Amino acid sequence: MSEAKVRPYLLPLACLYGVGVWVRDQLFRYGLLRSRSFSVPTVCIGNLAVGGTGKTPHTEYLIRLLRSEGYRVATLSRGYGRRTRGYLRVEPTDTPARVGDEPCQMKRKFPEATVAVCADRCHGIDRLMISYPTPDVVLLDDAYQHRYVQAGLTLLLTDYSRLYSDDLLLPAGRLREPREARQRADVVIVTKCPPDIKPIDFNITTKRLGLQPYQKLFFTGLRYGRLYAIGHPETERDMPAAHEHVVALTGIARPAPLLDELRRHTPHVTPLAYPDHHSYTGADLRHLRRTLQSTAKATGTTPIVVTTEKDATRLQVLLDPADELNGQIYVAPIQVCVLQDKESAFNQTITHYVRTHQRNRRLP
Repeated sequence: MSEAKVRPYLLPLACLYGVGVWVRDQLFRYGLLRSRSFSVPTVCIGNLAVGGTGKTPHTEYLIRLLRSEGYRVATLSRGYGRRTRGYLRVEPTDTPARVGDEPCQMKRKFPEATVAVCADRCHGIDRLMISYPTPDVVLLDDAYQHRYVQAGLTLLLTDYSRLYSDDLLLPAGRLREPREARQRADVVIVTKCPPDIKPIDFNITTKRLGLQPYQKLFFTGLRYGRLYAIGHPETERDMPAAHEHVVALTGIARPAPLLDELRRHTPHVTPLAYPDHHSYTGADLRHLRRTLQSTAKATGTTPIVVTTEKDATRLQVLLDPADELNGQIYVAPIQVCVLQDKESAFNQTITHYVRTHQRNRRLP
């Protein structure tokens, strides 16, 4: 069931916003603003709504898939929240302030992959194609509204708990484009589906989305892996036991999935939530220490901190190697799982596009 929040009293402003979006769409439709296509296969991963729909874990899924097929993969994003401009190639030592937290996360998880940031995606692709090694495929992270690139394959993500079909345009709702913009997508993915989703829920959701016959639909969920110590991925542990107390530290758009997962293991979960892409400060760490101290005093136990991979990239910048918090903060890694036994069909959709659009037909 959708929990999308709408603000009917802001509908007049949403109408004005919609007029602006419509004008821009017409400019592209009639060629006054032009889209470029590229010889390299380009896959766009995006959404209609602001906030998290799981674009980063889905991009990581595609990186794993395509690298396993032998392709050289490059990802290109805007680098939201960075304090730099222009085209930058991400290095494992880069910070979120320089390239953004999500590109940092992807580069650290996939050091062999090329990760770059550039607000001008066309310029970014041009730079990637003269770099070494030249990529076989470019993944465009959060580029659904970047119409200047005509992607070869477009994936539109929508959160199961707040489908675009139940939402309104900004600022009355969370949509950056009208629901009709879904028609540009080749594939629609309903993300963050609950573990107990029933067959009838799949059918109801499918009808509500109003897709065209040419569009493919998939449902995905999130699978949490073993926790690992921040800055030390080799140090792992299980999810908290029922008696353990946890402080869930998040600075993401929607922390509910992580909280739900933690509460499956222990009822003793204290949320400590900040806005999406929050830049942590020394004051935040002091607040975290006080929270841990008060929890320990009240319970007589030593609580742990569980955070997300995206948050970890921003926290590590602040943490000194000798800081005792390094032994208390654990990261909860996630991976996407394709539901309804359609993982093979989804993988084939992606690999078939890339294979058939290779300039040199490098793979059979």
